[in-house]
Amino acid sequence: MISLDKAVVIIPTYNEIANIEKMLSTLHRLHPALNVLIIDDGSPDGTAQVVKKFQLQKPNLSLLQRAGKLGLGTAYIKGFEWALEKNFEAVITMDCDFSHEPEAIPHFTQKLGENDLVVGSRYTGGIRIMNWPMHRLLLSYFASIYARTITGIPFFDSTGGFNAYSRKALTALNLKKVFSIGYAFQIELKYKVWSKGLPCIEIPITFFERNEGKSKMSRRIVFEAVINVFRMRFKKILGTLQ
Repeated sequence: MISLDKAVVIIPTYNEIANIEKMLSTLHRLHPALNVLIIDDGSPDGTAQVVKKFQLQKPNLSLLQRAGKLGLGTAYIKGFEWALEKNFEAVITMDCDFSHEPEAIPHFTQKLGENDLVVGSRYTGGIRIMNWPMHRLLLSYFASIYARTITGIPFFDSTGGFNAYSRKALTALNLKKVFSIGYAFQIELKYKVWSKGLPCIEIPITFFERNEGKSKMSRRIVFEAVINVFRMRFKKILGTLQ
């Protein structure tokens, strides 16, 4: 188990003005000791300005601003490097739109220590996704089956974004060699940690469709995931996966 004051939750944002204030207030109310890092990709809607306002009353809230929309994967890599520099023992990744429940964060930190990767799974022990259209549900579910079939990764939900990584897991990876930018990043990181032989566990979560704001999913992101799963597998066979 890792205490919340030794962990940081990283939340990438782009145009999350409808959610950011409520998310920061909720995290502060539920987990006042938890460190929070917002990585904003130049949101024109004022997301970063809301974060700066909250920083005046929350010393363990940090903000990294980037010049533009550079991709989910690069945002998380930037956050991981920052967390390692600040000597945090664990990193939790989650979305800003309340699709991931802030109340569930302690379930992740409780499993760290014995595990170096905790995967939040929407499909372990049944499907727990609320208010998704059927086509979106099928796309996500079969994407995880596809990744599991091609790579051999044991997780039922390799594409989800609610996860926790230990410091050991992040330092074992060559973050400069992560090649996925979109949601394929979630698969790649899990696959690489698991391939290192580090202890991993998958725990059930409930996923909620966002009520506010706009989903960032696109055809380009889906295509990247399809191609990069094969890249991961080939790199593992060739011994060049880092």
